[in-house]
Amino acid sequence: MSKQLGKCFVRLMLKLKLKQALGRKYRELFVACTVAACILLLRSVGMLQSLELAGLDQFFRLRPTEQLENRITIVAIDEDSLRRVGSWPIPDGVIAQLLKKLQVNQPRAIGLDIYRDLAVNPGHENLVNFYRSMPNLIGIELLTQNKHTRVPPPLKLNHKQVGFNNVLYDPDGKVRRSLLYLHMGNQHYESFALKLALLYLQSEGITPQKATEKLDYLRLGKAVFTRFRANDGGYIKVDDKGYQILANFPKPFCYRPSGEFCSYRQISMSDVLDDKVPVSWIRDRIVLIGSTAPSLQDFAFIPHSSQMLGAAKPVAGVELQAYFISELISAAIEGRPLLKVWPKFWEYLWILAWSYLGSTIIWRIKSFSKSIPRIFLSLLILFFTSYMAFLSGWWLPLIPGMITFVSASIWLIFHIAYMQEELKRSKEFLHQVINSIPDPIFVKNEQHQWIVLNEAYCQFIGYPDSLLIEKSYYEFFPRHEADVFRQQDNLVFITQKPRENEEEFTDATGKTHLIATKRSLHKDAAGNFFLVGVIRDITQRKLMEEELRRTAAELFRSNTELKLKEDHLRYLAYHDPLTGLSNRKFFAEQLHESLLWTQKNNLLLGLLFIDLDGFKQVNDTLGHDMGDRLLVIVAQRLSNCLRGSDTVSRLGGDEFTVILRAIPDVQVAARVAEKILTSITEPIVLSGYTTKISASIGLSIYPINSQDTETLIKQADAAMYRAKHLGKNRYELA
Repeated sequence: MSKQLGKCFVRLMLKLKLKQALGRKYRELFVACTVAACILLLRSVGMLQSLELAGLDQFFRLRPTEQLENRITIVAIDEDSLRRVGSWPIPDGVIAQLLKKLQVNQPRAIGLDIYRDLAVNPGHENLVNFYRSMPNLIGIELLTQNKHTRVPPPLKLNHKQVGFNNVLYDPDGKVRRSLLYLHMGNQHYESFALKLALLYLQSEGITPQKATEKLDYLRLGKAVFTRFRANDGGYIKVDDKGYQILANFPKPFCYRPSGEFCSYRQISMSDVLDDKVPVSWIRDRIVLIGSTAPSLQDFAFIPHSSQMLGAAKPVAGVELQAYFISELISAAIEGRPLLKVWPKFWEYLWILAWSYLGSTIIWRIKSFSKSIPRIFLSLLILFFTSYMAFLSGWWLPLIPGMITFVSASIWLIFHIAYMQEELKRSKEFLHQVINSIPDPIFVKNEQHQWIVLNEAYCQFIGYPDSLLIEKSYYEFFPRHEADVFRQQDNLVFITQKPRENEEEFTDATGKTHLIATKRSLHKDAAGNFFLVGVIRDITQRKLMEEELRRTAAELFRSNTELKLKEDHLRYLAYHDPLTGLSNRKFFAEQLHESLLWTQKNNLLLGLLFIDLDGFKQVNDTLGHDMGDRLLVIVAQRLSNCLRGSDTVSRLGGDEFTVILRAIPDVQVAARVAEKILTSITEPIVLSGYTTKISASIGLSIYPINSQDTETLIKQADAAMYRAKHLGKNRYELA
């Protein structure tokens, strides 16, 4: 049945399997990196620039209002002032009169933000004279590479009192950058706003310095003005000529009943000429003179210009210069944050992190409805974090972060929907396949829940399919069994290799079975993993195996007992029961084998026949028990006199034999005989009685005396009797 199931699943995998681009463990990271790479590619070609700039504008609109800048006052050339003068350009005499009335009130600096490169009589000479008497006056010029479009500085005004008022426009027509320095030809130029700010700061004891020895960034007081580069923030390959900075436009607080956009304190030129302006509005301040009249069309759009509803509202050019000046002064004196950007590496990491977060939220929850609150919360955190960073002077990649977060989420939402659809199809197909197989089969998902069960499994466990689906082991099995099942499942999920294991299985009736479960891992076209388990009930087989083991153990025990008995009988057959020495039968076999080995190896063999002298007297005097003990002692003494390769035997009564194997010559056998005689004649103590005996020994040598066992024995026996007749306690050679 296992083979049949395997073939079915092979066919199933051929239909459903589609190789995935990356392993399941790193799916979120793969999606995050892919989405982040695509977004960064779009960003690098400028596709997101307008969105990022629009996002930055919204931060400017949402930022808290700041205290009205009291260092700057704007003298506005409005429509009423133009009607009073009656002409444009305004005659030099009127400008001279305006400057005179302002100078009387002792401003710290005066900025003339109107072009005066041509004489406009009447009053030109008078105006030129005023230029010479006003070192705190700064005029403007327009710098361009084309001489025909360039606007020269005011006539007769010292070049040190002139700053350029070039404005940098972004692709959407808004101004978000300020230009501080320009190099054209061999000349170095400073901006109109910077000139006025330096005049004001000079009175505060603040002068321009380098940031560090390595960095030539401009330092003014508490602020370091980081130079803008072409790809900073959301910008892509914009013109970064000169020394530019990102403008961190303040949001002045004031109230206008009309609801119009509020900037800096303004007074009309007519009011100044009519002496209707409080002295405090001018004294020790920067006074900017410029056009606010709609008919003169000197307007620009800044981030604050955007409106949630309605058309964007521009600011006058003189107001724009006021913003630039205010930023420089407040940063230098008060340390107001300047707008900075992260290095590209940290921006890329930030974008990747939000992409990964978006993919992780969806992948871990795997439910779109449950993910919505977390998605909105994450977007809110992203927006709030970026907004707080903006208030601290950092422009973070909000829009790319949001796009990657949402894109990664959407990608995985569709992928999970696809997986769920494929899962549904796979479950239906698997159910049809496994129901045709009689073995109990279960299919589990990565959450260790049953998703498909065949009828055989439901019958085996004793619970219906409807009760088991999407449940886990722990709800139906004892904990110790469930732990084993879970551990085996985890091994298959981790290794992705089939495993077979024997386990205990308790069904609904409480009956415990012994089962063999083969688990394997399969994957469908959407990358869903299934753990398929095939169960065989091996309870009867295990009982039979246990019975066979018991039978085998019993047979082994019986066989061991028989062998021990056999060994004991064999010992009795070949050994003397009294002394433990080998008996006559063993002696005959050993002598025959030893003689064959000696013949084959061309060596000598000695045979000693030993008969005790005086044994009968001990036996008759002290009794048979004492005689037996005497024989045991003699047997021990004989064994101690011999090598391990020699054999000593008791033939019966007080007769003994010794086989000396592999002796080099006859003298060796003679020395052994002498050693035996010496050992036997030593006194023997038997129950308090000391007695002495001796022995007569006959010695025959192979092949000197004979070459067969019978003759060798007879000659040794004859030599032993000869020793007795010659006086005993001696040995004789055959």
